[in-house]
Amino acid sequence: MAMAFDCAGVIPAALLPFRDDLSIDGPAYRGHLRDLAAVRGISAITTNAHASEVASCDPEEQREVLALTMEELGDRLPVVAGIYADGTLQAVRLARAAAAGGAAGLLVFPPTVLARGNAARPDCLADHVRAIAAATDLPLILFQYPLASGLTYPLPTLLRLAEEVPSIRAIKDWSGDPVVAERHVLALSALRRPVNVLSTHSAWLFASLVTGCQGLLSGSGSVIADLQVALFEAVQRGDMAAARALNDRIRPTADVFYAEPFFDMHNRMKEALVLLGRLPRAVVRPPLKKLEAEEIARIGAALTAAGLLPAQRLAAE
Repeated sequence: MAMAFDCAGVIPAALLPFRDDLSIDGPAYRGHLRDLAAVRGISAITTNAHASEVASCDPEEQREVLALTMEELGDRLPVVAGIYADGTLQAVRLARAAAAGGAAGLLVFPPTVLARGNAARPDCLADHVRAIAAATDLPLILFQYPLASGLTYPLPTLLRLAEEVPSIRAIKDWSGDPVVAERHVLALSALRRPVNVLSTHSAWLFASLVTGCQGLLSGSGSVIADLQVALFEAVQRGDMAAARALNDRIRPTADVFYAEPFFDMHNRMKEALVLLGRLPRAVVRPPLKKLEAEEIARIGAALTAAGLLPAQRLAAE
């Protein structure tokens, strides 16, 4: 039976370690999950999402990853399973498998085939969500992409879906626009059945949280979950001085993780965990490539600036 989950709070998105032959490194993944679960104050862990390179994992591997996650964490923390598929039928199969596997909630990705023209026919994306909701009664978190992606739920569509589908409990807001992000918080909080907003604006997390978000769901939580918890709690209690101080520590990591090219963000997070001694290696699957030594050094410098890596240890590396 799935654990109860209210789709709020600090939810790290786990990375997925690979061996040199590009197979899934189960023991390293279990260790990573244990590290995350040990962080005081997190409310759940997400897997099979961008941070775990879900686009490079076939459906069988996604089921394997969820099974490993449940074996390690199933009786300790709620697990959110990403539903990443271009086809609605495949997404429904993944949702049913995640429910059967014990997931406590689902993170619903928009199908990339709708990237050109979704604004003109938003019900294609809405129907994708309806089909998943009809297949399982698990809580749903809708992934709200940036406007530039062409995969954004227009606000009227989002509000209509939220009223129509009771299992929609939150959105993961990646709108990329502070005005839009605040509008989401205000509109979704005012519904008859309020829907939470989880920020994933990790490059400007402090600013996004003060709009009233009920939590955050972020790949950078795979590295700095403790700082994210402290920041979220400081904002929740209105201690802006503490929040600003925490943001000063987080900023160096955000600057280095979310630099261009943006697609290397989780690549960089793996390198950070290697530097911190929490992963044995930083292997990514193609089309991603190993980072150059110069960039790895910048990551180490950012970890040092954040107070996470002693300067003398970085020099020894």
